Amino acid sequence: MGKRGKKYQEVAKLVDKNKEYTPEEAIELAKKTVYTRFDPTVELHIRTGVDPRHAEQQIRGVALLPHGTGKRVKILVFAEGEAAKIAQEAGADYVGGDELIEKIMNGWLDFDIAIAVPQMMGKVAKLGKILGPRKLMPSPKSGTVVPPDDLPRVIEEARKGRVEFRVDKTGNLHIPIGKASFTTQQLLENMAAVMDTVMKIRPSGLKGQYIKRVYLTTTMGPSIKVNTALATSMKPAE
Repeated sequence: MGKRGKKYQEVAKLVDKNKEYTPEEAIELAKKTVYTRFDPTVELHIRTGVDPRHAEQQIRGVALLPHGTGKRVKILVFAEGEAAKIAQEAGADYVGGDELIEKIMNGWLDFDIAIAVPQMMGKVAKLGKILGPRKLMPSPKSGTVVPPDDLPRVIEEARKGRVEFRVDKTGNLHIPIGKASFTTQQLLENMAAVMDTVMKIRPSGLKGQYIKRVYLTTTMGPSIKVNTALATSMKPAE
């Protein structure tokens, strides 16, 4: 780690490294530590007790943020015929088959999420090498390969703020919960939705502690320790 800038050091002083903050305090503090000119993303970093080397301890899921992520999501749908019509009416940004596949093969990647109907997966498969590493490949596991009737729901969820997450090699999760310009309440509700989703997918075979530590941070900002018990008992607003 290189030496941090002066601005970072100033805001880092606001954070008591030995304190575990309540979720609300942590969010308010995260908002105070913003020193960048842009509106940074607020992220949740969760240290879990899982061993990702074991297939049955892989954690992956999708959380729906009630207040979205703060960025406009460009949605692409691989569909033809009737399914393409449904996708267009549901507000997808790009809809198509062969010509979209061709475009992507030629290097075009101006979208944030790709959804496909099962009939298209035979053709879409050849994009695996391009879309896979960028986490853009439609897959039934992440709920992005769906029958035509399901397209409006999935497109609407993507619009709202559908965040996919999976545990990294070190057993940590990194999940965006919105922008620093959101109100504390909005960030709190987004955080509750994420924590609730994470708690529900605890691997059944896991012995020992599931969630070890929870931190909140903004892009380039200092890390803020959140009280684990309070974070893990958060429930989404009704």
